[in-house]
Amino acid sequence: MYRILLAEDDHSMREYLARALTRVGYEVSAVGCGTEAVPLLERGRFDLLLTDIVMPEMDGIELAQKASHIDPAIRVMFITGFAAVALQSGRTAPEAKLLSKPFHLKDLVAEVDRIFQTEDAHGRL
Repeated sequence: MYRILLAEDDHSMREYLARALTRVGYEVSAVGCGTEAVPLLERGRFDLLLTDIVMPEMDGIELAQKASHIDPAIRVMFITGFAAVALQSGRTAPEAKLLSKPFHLKDLVAEVDRIFQTEDAHGRL
């Protein structure tokens, strides 16, 4: 079973996404900000970091950089309503997928599935 770390500051969105991903068979740990995510990354292995970009305390780009430093094999997917603004700031993010809000839940699940299918096809589990 693939393990996903979800970092999303909007409580209802976080619960909704975590519940949906769990229903389709993923193991999900959900936190409200990047500073809550880092200790989890340090203690255990996750296959995917699914993070909002704009969050208080530590934004998703900084979190993705820290996650990639802790585990270079982790995959990253950004979910955000501020993609253009956040990514134009000149900061670099690890190679990542980007899904802009609003999105349909089926699109999120399809993108997550695609990330893992691509990895399976290349034998990098």
